Amino acid sequence: MLQEEDIIDKTKDFVKETLFGAEGGHDWFHTLRVYNNALLIAKNEPVNILVVSLGALLHDIADSKFYDGDETVGPKIAREFLFKHNVDSAVIEHVINIIENISFKGGNETQKFKSVELDVIQDADRLDAIGAVGIARCFNYGGYKNRPLYNPDIAPNLNMTKEEYKASTAPTINHFYEKLLLLKDRMNTKTGRQLAESRHAFMELFLKQFYNEWNGKV
Repeated sequence: MLQEEDIIDKTKDFVKETLFGAEGGHDWFHTLRVYNNALLIAKNEPVNILVVSLGALLHDIADSKFYDGDETVGPKIAREFLFKHNVDSAVIEHVINIIENISFKGGNETQKFKSVELDVIQDADRLDAIGAVGIARCFNYGGYKNRPLYNPDIAPNLNMTKEEYKASTAPTINHFYEKLLLLKDRMNTKTGRQLAESRHAFMELFLKQFYNEWNGKV
């Protein structure tokens, strides 16, 4: 059986290879940032660090938005990889539960699984969705989907179902109100909440500048 450091290194190599050429907001570098965020948050939480490491590295191995909404692909790929490398079955099941429950999904879905490890990784993933990097990722994905930057005639939908959220074609700015600005108050850990504060404030400053420029005020 591989040592923990070895399986983590092999997982990094696997994810880097699998996500080669992926959309810029959901590529290997996104995964690496989430992994580093998770390790930072985990320092202050009573977690199984192997579960945190593997869950963070595999959380976006096959994001459903790039697989016609199929949420089974990511867990299947992760399970096969971990099983192939003889990872303990309890660790595998925990990682799969994390992958299946980490997503925002419109923010109105009841989370069906809870653990401190999921809390840590979910915070780490949400931190990468806000602040300067979050803004860059948001507009990168909007461009990838050929969405308008902003349309003042299309209001944000704050009560979307999971299905509506996944099918949305709204302007990119709407996503700030439908998800990004909501994340600060949905952090699970003390460290996550602390790190989210400055990133949230940066997004508010960005939006103020955006509207000023849009309306010809600066």
